[in-house]
Amino acid sequence: MTTVPTATGAALTTTWQNVPTHTIHAGGVEFAYRQLGPNSGVPVVFLTHLSAVLDNWDPRVVEGIAAQHRVITFDNRGVGASSGATPRSIEEMASDAVTFIRALGFDQVDLFGLSMGGMIAQVIAQQQPQLVRKMIIAGTGPAGGEGIDKVTRITYLDIARGLLTRQDPKQFLFFTRTPNGRRAGKEFLARLQERTNDRDKAISVRSFRAQLKAIHRSGQQKPADLASIQQPVLVS
Repeated sequence: MTTVPTATGAALTTTWQNVPTHTIHAGGVEFAYRQLGPNSGVPVVFLTHLSAVLDNWDPRVVEGIAAQHRVITFDNRGVGASSGATPRSIEEMASDAVTFIRALGFDQVDLFGLSMGGMIAQVIAQQQPQLVRKMIIAGTGPAGGEGIDKVTRITYLDIARGLLTRQDPKQFLFFTRTPNGRRAGKEFLARLQERTNDRDKAISVRSFRAQLKAIHRSGQQKPADLASIQQPVLVS
């Protein structure tokens, strides 16, 4: 693990490749998580996309944010190395995330939610506004948002495309089919393999289907009123 001195003399862990995996028991669940960056300040809690486990975070994104902020990534209930059954609603996932955050002893955090994680972040900010200082939501949408209820169909189509072309479905789900998009996808997938030891468990088919049902149900809800979210939010 690589460390560099900070201005205050504290050690700053910057390498995602070898950061250890920890567990903490809360709410009847054993949550698997990793953290790196300064051991102080308001942490940035990462909320994963559909089907993702700890090893699906881009190392350059994690390390880039961890250069200045404590970063915490975790497997929600029933996903990867975390115990329990995967919830079938975004609201339950948000509740589990809050349980995990509270178990670590934090009264305030920043959130970075990607895709499904962005949906979870929105619910946390609405239901636990005092817990969230700021947040970034990327590639996501609100409950009842246009196209959210079509995610299941699109996901299965892209999985089929991946099988037929012997490619990782992420190439189709996350990247354009332009030359630049194909190249970026291959580079991203290569970075996900940089960590060779203490890798996370892949998501189970049952958990994957539960997540898809949660997203579909979110898409069928009445459009969310996000006016109650008063924290600074970067939407990308």
